[in-house]
Amino acid sequence: MVGTWMQQIAISWLVYRLTHSAFLLGMVGFCNQFPAFLLASFAGVFVDRWNRHRIILATQTLSMIQALLLAVLTLMGIVSVWHVIILGMFLGVIHAIDMPARQSFLVDMVEKKEDLINAIALNSSLVNAARLIGPTLAGLLVASFGEGWCFLINGLSFIAVIVALFLMKINSPKKLVSNANIWSVWKEGILYAYKFTPIGAILLLLSLVSLVGMSYVVLMPIFATSIFHGGPRTLGFLVGASGLGALTGTLYLASRKNAVGLCRVIAISAGLFGVGLIIFGCSDILWVSLIIMLMTGFGMIVEMASSNTVLQTIVDDDKRGRVMSLFAMAFFGMAPLGSLLAGILAHHLGAPATVMLGGSCCIIGAILFSRKLPAIHQKIHPIYVRMGILSDLPADI
Repeated sequence: MVGTWMQQIAISWLVYRLTHSAFLLGMVGFCNQFPAFLLASFAGVFVDRWNRHRIILATQTLSMIQALLLAVLTLMGIVSVWHVIILGMFLGVIHAIDMPARQSFLVDMVEKKEDLINAIALNSSLVNAARLIGPTLAGLLVASFGEGWCFLINGLSFIAVIVALFLMKINSPKKLVSNANIWSVWKEGILYAYKFTPIGAILLLLSLVSLVGMSYVVLMPIFATSIFHGGPRTLGFLVGASGLGALTGTLYLASRKNAVGLCRVIAISAGLFGVGLIIFGCSDILWVSLIIMLMTGFGMIVEMASSNTVLQTIVDDDKRGRVMSLFAMAFFGMAPLGSLLAGILAHHLGAPATVMLGGSCCIIGAILFSRKLPAIHQKIHPIYVRMGILSDLPADI
């Protein structure tokens, strides 16, 4: 994950160095992630049918190849923005399959469902510890040696991932869905998520936050250079501060015993994320913005990880892959549309106004989600009682 974050920051800086275009920054982000929006929900059908362990081995190997190709092109000095776009789309297709498989694989690794919140929080804390370290290292490496070394380190880091996967001893779960028509199985998962109020509401809020809020990341090179008059080190510090806030958020979630109360946390954290974005868009002082990045990182990861935990807890096992593919589409798949939208808006309105507009939308979404909490409680409470998480008494969700 350190390598992955290094590559993400290096790509942003490489594209901005080659083009100095906010629009192309958004376009590259769009191409990297849009395949997840198109394909993730269909990938969930196969995640429910195939061996998730083998799927992840294949996707991680292909991700390594993508990073090494990008490293070779950059270190040879022949890379162009079109190389970045094509390889980004290739990686996006890989991620469309990898993301729902990895999310569903968590349940295969965790024996007791009551430990799921801690497993998800641990996973998120590792990701965000890397998010703290990776951008900072990327900024230093790009400034000293160039972007190619970040891509090379990321490619080599997959060796450890692949070895770890081979060392795992996983009892493969039985096939959860039949060999029925793919379209009918896919439709079943969509209707299940749409009709079950808690899943639908969580996915809608997550989609909104991803669309209008997460795109602030692709605009970071503009803030680093035009607003704070810095370079790749400044970019690394900004994203690293967001990562530190996110790591703090995962430690908070890891301290919780179960999923009870997380729906309210989802609403609060989404609103906090929106407030952070508005203040960040108003600030032109670096140290103030670094502090605000802590808030945005905290709000973002708590909203995402809490949504993940509630979904993983309440979803039927035979539909887990399909629901988690919708989660991947909501969180990762909406982001490319947000990146493209942010690039267009930043070109016309400027990066600060674009970020503040996104933050305002997040706050509105949090308020609307809060109004649905009573209906969500009515659906979730019987599930928690059946699982033994709650007694059969009214309780916070």
